[in-house]
Amino acid sequence: MAGKKRPLVVITRKLPDQVETRMRELFDARLNVDDRPLTQAELVAAMKEADVLVPTVTDRIDAPLIEQAGKNFKLIANFGNGVDKIDVEAATRKGITVTNTPGVLTEDTADMTMALMLAVPRRLTEGANILEHPAKWAGWSPTWMLGRRFTGKRLGIIGMGRIGTAVARRAKAFGLSIHYHNRHRALQSIEDELEATYWESLDQMLARMDIISINCPSTPATFHLLSARRLALMQPTSYLVNTARGDLIDEEALIKLLHDGKIAGAGLDVFEHEPAVNPKLVKLAAKGKVVILPHMGSATIEGRIDMGEKVIINIRAFIDGHRPPDRVLPNRT
Repeated sequence: MAGKKRPLVVITRKLPDQVETRMRELFDARLNVDDRPLTQAELVAAMKEADVLVPTVTDRIDAPLIEQAGKNFKLIANFGNGVDKIDVEAATRKGITVTNTPGVLTEDTADMTMALMLAVPRRLTEGANILEHPAKWAGWSPTWMLGRRFTGKRLGIIGMGRIGTAVARRAKAFGLSIHYHNRHRALQSIEDELEATYWESLDQMLARMDIISINCPSTPATFHLLSARRLALMQPTSYLVNTARGDLIDEEALIKLLHDGKIAGAGLDVFEHEPAVNPKLVKLAAKGKVVILPHMGSATIEGRIDMGEKVIINIRAFIDGHRPPDRVLPNRT
């Protein structure tokens, strides 16, 4: 309607130019051109003034913050799939809708998961680092830089949702046998396609796999899902890959097992106290016991633009009085 006041939308981090341009065309968009994480005080001020907040994984939108939201604040349009940093129940109680961006990062994250699966047993980063110091490499040798064969190994996937299933499809093409643990058993058609074996007991699966891939969401119920006790069930020749959330693993327990050689290695794209990275992990990476990446799993240009477009669709639907397509309900977090 002509003359209608455009909603004030506060975006907490720098987004791709294409997304920001569209945001400014449609809304009264307040951008973060410096890409500096907002302080708690700045988040409070934004929610007191704005109609819509577009946070990211670096923002904690907890109950005390939500309680300070202004009377016009009605939507948290998360730029990301995970909502573990947003108190969805508190938002719902205050009449605030929460949305996310599911589905658009599935393939990118699955690609990175496979990259880490290959990088750890085949010692890719160790080999690459050697070439930074040419004097350390005297040429090919039959017994130098030996890793482990990838094909034929047993992969145990924790969380057979969109990403877990995409990982399984890739892994099957590489000749791995697919096993999985999930809250609910996958459809028979998916099990048949992947020739996948379902394990009701996570403990039993952990003890029998060559590679474990974590692809489940972070919730209060999954905090330290891989506890010290469960990590100790893994075989000394097995590998662990995590591209989901850092707090799914007891990081200190994992570090000890890696240090003591109780598991063969790990590939981590996320960390328990992110963005802080445990110095012990950095030391283990230098020794070739772990490959660590700075939360790059979904970092593609296409993925970020797709995320932004989903955010815009959710905001427009809400502003127009419709149910946003990606609304998050408390019982689904």
